[in-house]
Parts: sequence; structure tokens; C-alpha cells
Amino acid sequence: MAKKTPEFTRPPRERAFLVGVELHQQTALLSLEDSLTELALLADTAGLEVVGELTQKLDRPHVKTYIGPGKVEELKALVEETLAQVVIFDDELSPRHQRELQLAIGKNVRVLDRTALILDIFAQHAHTSEGMLQVELAQYEYYLPRLTGQWTHLERQAGGGGGRAGSTGGVGLRGPGETQLEVDKRAIRKRITHLKKELEKIRAHRQRYRAQRRRSRIPTVALVGYTNAGKSTLLNRIAKAGVYAADQLFATLDPTTRRVELPGGYQALFTDTVGFIQKLPTTLIEAFHATLEEIAEADLLLHVVDISHPNAMNQFEAVQETLDKIEAHHIPVVTALNKIDRLRNPESAQEVVKKFPKAVAISAVEGTGLRDLLRVVQEELYETYTPIRVKLPYQQGALISLFHEAGQVELVEHGRGGVYMQGRIPGRLLAQFNEWQVSGNHAEKEEEEI
Repeated sequence: MAKKTPEFTRPPRERAFLVGVELHQQTALLSLEDSLTELALLADTAGLEVVGELTQKLDRPHVKTYIGPGKVEELKALVEETLAQVVIFDDELSPRHQRELQLAIGKNVRVLDRTALILDIFAQHAHTSEGMLQVELAQYEYYLPRLTGQWTHLERQAGGGGGRAGSTGGVGLRGPGETQLEVDKRAIRKRITHLKKELEKIRAHRQRYRAQRRRSRIPTVALVGYTNAGKSTLLNRIAKAGVYAADQLFATLDPTTRRVELPGGYQALFTDTVGFIQKLPTTLIEAFHATLEEIAEADLLLHVVDISHPNAMNQFEAVQETLDKIEAHHIPVVTALNKIDRLRNPESAQEVVKKFPKAVAISAVEGTGLRDLLRVVQEELYETYTPIRVKLPYQQGALISLFHEAGQVELVEHGRGGVYMQGRIPGRLLAQFNEWQVSGNHAEKEEEEI
């Protein structure tokens, strides 16, 4: 008699309890309820099972435990009742808050915050060496001020470096009077310095690659948007890119660039970038600086918005805030209102179009509206001209030639130290001339310099 093969069973997921706080006078893009809903999605993406949540409204965070002492006791009881193994706060906790909460709730239950959760997701989804280095750096910079005597929890949490995050790289013996905590911190600082040097090499390589692309005169378009807005799906559809796309938060971290054919025989390079989210950790923005430069130096931003999401406008604003932080707010934007196939009445999307800059309603999954979207992109890259006045140093011969070749020159004056040029240039080239822009009449400028 044949034996029956036992069915494969997944190991049980860790049980997570969520905590959200609404602070008086603090402006937030999402309501407390919506923010906790998003936190639950993040927890699910990280492989956790949410078993409950607790909320509190405060004028300001409690000095020791972030939430009030009464709420801490309530939280402890709920954690015991639900058998939760992890408690996750929806805001970033200070090292003191985290330490005091850990003591109050007990050592058998881990206390994390939103930042640690996002770092864990990034660690799971980073697959290239660059992505792993960036995540590892962000993890170390987050955990360094939170070390408490031993950091075995860091070895368990940090996965961005393929296991490197728990390695000290050979610490050696302790010096006289030096505690293990000091040794650990010194080892982490050494690793942070090494990671920054490695990422600086990657940044320099990217800059050389971008300079090469600029010389080819093919404009670049950076796809930006809230996580899970459909950027990778859109790139796959318009460029047959084969980029991994999934209906989950932060499915892809590493930038992918593909050539796309635009109407009229024009071309552009489209780059898929990491998705944004409200309360995006500062450590991640800093660690992903080399990658985010792909956005800051693009000729055009294609902002993909999940129009079917109930908080679509809030997500749009969260992305705009992040673009401001990385100094990309000056770049022209076209908005793709994606996922109209999920709307009860797809035609209603046309009414929303007016609320967003240069917007086109599309469905990346079904291909609806993509021809119109590419036409708007082509017009913005090649047919939309912006008035500009610049004084270019003679050493900037490439920019002077670019103005003549791609722009509409109205006035040229050669003077001391440079060439004054006035006219109109394609919006996609505006960023390259920002450093040299002047305001007012050139004659007035010359008089000021005398």
C-alpha cells in the first residue's frame, strides 16, 4: 500500500500587535485609521500576522514610553491575551522610548517601530549587491544608537548584506576598560564607513553612466510613485521589460532602465525606481542616495498614482514631499492615473484628471490609455519649451551648443567670463541649466558686476 505524502505546511507566522498614536497639532497625510491599515499591509508584507491594534490620542509623546503609562499596561495585557510576539508602533520610536517599552512589555516580545519594519521589508526584497549595501547601511545607522549591551537582535533583523549585517569584520580583543557595547559600536561605525565608501563608488559609476546617456541626447524619464502604484507593471507594458511586479508593497527596490519608443519616432529611457511611502525613514533616503539621484537628474518624472486607492490624493502628496526632500521638485511631471480597471465606473477617472498635473487615466494591466500617455510624454520631452535666461561660462561649451541645437535662441551676448543667452528650451533640459540661470535684464546684471 502506497504511503500518502504528507502535505507541505508553512511554519506559523509571527503574531504582531499594532500601536498607533495621533498627536495633537501634528499634521498627517493619512488619518490614524488609514495609517494603521497601511501598517498592517507592511506587517503582512514582512510575513507577520496582525492579531490586534491599540490607539491613543495625545498632545505629545510620553517622555518615557511614547504612550501613556495606563496604555502601556493595557498594551501589555492585550499582548498576553493575543499571544503576540511582536509589537509594532506606527511611528519611529526614540532609543529611550524603545528601551523603556521593551522593559515594560517584557523581553519575550520584540518592540519595533515603523522604520524597523520597513527596513526589514527592504532587506527581504534587496537582490542586487547595490541594494543589499544600501539596506545594510540604513539598518546599521538605525540600530547604532539603539544598542544596549549586546546586538544579537541586529544579527537576526539585518538581512540586507547577505548575512554581513551581524558580522563585525574581526573586532579583536577589547582594550583596557572597554565594554563589549563600546566594541560593538566601534565595529558598526567601522562597517558604516566601509559601506559608505562602497556606495560612493557606485554613485560615481552612476554619474559616469548618466553623463554617457546625456551625451547620447536620449532623454530620461523616471517613474516615481507610492509603493504598489503599478510602476513596474507600467514599464513592463510599454517596454516589455520583464521587471518583477507583484501586488505588494516594495516589490522592487533596484532601478531598471529600458528604452521606450515614443510617437513620432522619438525615444526615451524609462527608469523604474523604488516606491515611496508616507513616513519614509530618513535613513533609507540617505542610504538610497545613489539610486534616488536617478530621479533627481531625470529629464521628466512620470508620477504613477493608484487612482483606485481611497487615499490616492494623500499618496500623491506623500510622493511630492519626498521629491522635495531629494530636490527633484523642479523637474517637469506627467501623471499617470493608473488602475482605472479597478474602478466601478472607469469613465469617472476622467473627472479626476483635472486635479493632477498633466494627467492621463490608464490601466497598465489592460493597456488602456497608454498611447495617450506616451503622446503626452513625447510632447513634454520634445515639444514643450520653457523661457530661460542663462549666463554660461565659456568652459560650458557643451551647454552652449545644446542651447543652440535643442532650444530656440532669441538673444546671445558675449561678455566677461561667459555668454548670456536668452530664449526657450525643452522642459526636459531645464535641470541642466539651473545652475547658470539669471533673472532680469543682462545689462543690469553686467552693471552689478562692475
